Amino acid sequence: MFQDRKQIILSFFFLVCTIYALRLFYLQVIDDTYHTIGSTGALKKEVQIPLRGQIYDRNGKLLVANVDVYDMYVTPYKVKQMDTTTFCRLFNITRSYFDSTMTIAKSYSRNRATLFLRQLSKEDYARVADAMVSFPGFTFELSFFRTYPARTMANALGYIGEISKKAYEAQEVEYYRSGDYIGITGLEKQYEMDLRGRRGVKFTMMNVHGENKGSYSNGEYDTLAVIGKNLYTTVDVEVQQLADSLFQGKTGCAVAIEPRTGEILAMGSYPYYDPNMLSGKQFSKYFKELYRNPDKPLNDRVATGFFRPGSTFKLVQSLVGLQLGSITPETFFVCGNAPVKCHGHPSGDLHNAVRFSCNPYFYQVFKKTMSATSETNPFKAAPIMLSKWHDMVEKFGYGQKLGIDLPSESSGLLPNVKYYDKRYGSNQWKFSNIYSLSIGEGEISVNMLKMANLAATIANRGYWVTPHLVRGVGQNGKGVLPEHRQVHRTDIDPRHFEAIIGGMQDAVERGTVGGGAGIVEGIEICGKTGTSQNKKGKDNSIFIAFAPRYNPKIAIAVMVQNAGFGGSVAAPIATLMIEKYLKRKIERTAIKERMLNLSIRTVEAMAAGGAAKPIPVLTPESTSKPTPAAPVAPTKSKKEAEKPVKTTFIKPKEENLNKTK
Repeated sequence: MFQDRKQIILSFFFLVCTIYALRLFYLQVIDDTYHTIGSTGALKKEVQIPLRGQIYDRNGKLLVANVDVYDMYVTPYKVKQMDTTTFCRLFNITRSYFDSTMTIAKSYSRNRATLFLRQLSKEDYARVADAMVSFPGFTFELSFFRTYPARTMANALGYIGEISKKAYEAQEVEYYRSGDYIGITGLEKQYEMDLRGRRGVKFTMMNVHGENKGSYSNGEYDTLAVIGKNLYTTVDVEVQQLADSLFQGKTGCAVAIEPRTGEILAMGSYPYYDPNMLSGKQFSKYFKELYRNPDKPLNDRVATGFFRPGSTFKLVQSLVGLQLGSITPETFFVCGNAPVKCHGHPSGDLHNAVRFSCNPYFYQVFKKTMSATSETNPFKAAPIMLSKWHDMVEKFGYGQKLGIDLPSESSGLLPNVKYYDKRYGSNQWKFSNIYSLSIGEGEISVNMLKMANLAATIANRGYWVTPHLVRGVGQNGKGVLPEHRQVHRTDIDPRHFEAIIGGMQDAVERGTVGGGAGIVEGIEICGKTGTSQNKKGKDNSIFIAFAPRYNPKIAIAVMVQNAGFGGSVAAPIATLMIEKYLKRKIERTAIKERMLNLSIRTVEAMAAGGAAKPIPVLTPESTSKPTPAAPVAPTKSKKEAEKPVKTTFIKPKEENLNKTK
């Protein structure tokens, strides 16, 4: 038995040795792959960076494009003794930059390529290409930088930048290298996986002198770079650019939605800046300027800002009261007998209350809603009805994220029973502690996206579709993404909406929007003004609207900080945007000129010592090609000279103080 086992074991070892011997014979004699590598010296691996996907507006106009450039990488162990002075002169860099960058590259990895110099133009590359034979270890890769032909929507589009160390180390699947671009904010971040494409790899045989000896194995192991997918947005760039011009010298935001689909037509946070400022080598310089600006142009006031909704929230109070049976359209309340101020208009029913934005009326509506229970103890009744009220208001999108395709949307605050129990104690609060909610003040906070969504919900008579900026991804860009088709219902009976829509139309035509600033010939606009309180300075001017009244095509919300009454500034801007979208032109030129010439200093700007420093305006020439290769900041050209911003204050006419709200 022992001899039999011995023969089996020996046979197994002989079989394994035979397999190894045959494999070695094949690799060394028959297959010439390794012989080829040995005779040529080395394999050169070139990573091919794909162009990032472009971004278009709803009519096919280009919002974001690419410009081809070259990035230079260094692999430290391949760098031999070299003429550093000639090298620095060739690339117009300092010796200190060379030494510090090499030190960083060596600390990263001596054997892996590290970014050395970014964004050489095609002309720069052609000038230095032949000389690089004398500088082994340095290689070039075709890359790109972003350019923004429309010069708008900087916050929503976002920007790209070098991947952070934290993000680089957190990769589950290694894809990015140190120095690679990645979406940092906005759509660039939200759709990073689609926009970035797929990089390619090319293997080239090199001899000991660094000369190219052709493709390795006839390109069998090469992979082609795949260009990133294009984004086709819902934005109307003409309406967007009109908003940009109307907000010159003002701080605030505007957002417009197509009610039926939830598509964002325009979305601007102001003061805005040219997105080309954060593309290219001047990124650090301009980012610092924008960050220090007291009006915070880097903040996205549309999706992440926090504001009190003001009188626009009265529409929600009305609908909740109607649905619960607390009021009817004919319910009449006398102005007065309320701790909130009346503005001197006639008393009336719900229609007139919406038309004149009557504070005491909606105080009474909320009071009746909060007392619509059999519980007689006010400290016990308030939590019961607030819980029911909260659930109904929440269905309008308040106190939650709406789901827009941006990475930094805020939820806002819709106070609930738990919130007030924590603040006052369980069964220690009642209606008199929370009545400010009746007119959109107090603890509630929203962003402007929610206000525009409210206008869209009313336009749809009770439902809203998830707001979104991108309608298609890919070559043809057709088809709405599934997550953007979701319909959200408020459970408010559609007939209740008609009770407030008539008042909204009258508010525009002969109500709180004074001086005919909201009237557009041939278009029935239904709107609601709002004045959101500030702790310092003038109130924020707010206006929401939709148009036309029947079969609405656009819903909009506009907020101008420290501008006072909603009908004085926000309403004219919003109705001009509506006019542009529906008529494709502006006929009310006098109102447009008045808004263009009006500038308003914010409290933050005044606290900083006057008007905020104007944001530099980039010329088309300065963004059509990359900046020079040198890492030092170039001298500012005459075309980049900053223009002073005219600054004035709004002073409403005395006769309008009581009717404008």
